[in-house]
Amino acid sequence: MSVLKRKRESEKAEKAARKREMRAMEKEMGITKEKETGEASQEDLEAYGILPPVDEEEEEEA
Repeated sequence: MSVLKRKRESEKAEKAARKREMRAMEKEMGITKEKETGEASQEDLEAYGILPPVDEEEEEEA
């Protein structure tokens, strides 16, 4: 049982280390992540087939 617990703990520690490395790399390169708003964009809705694709010509006329 303790072997499994140590394995879980080591995996958790490795995941945290990878996350820290990614944050440091992003900070070093100047990459900023966009915050998620939780709202679907027009492109998202079209991709899921919820809304029909809108032609660019129709958008300009409206």
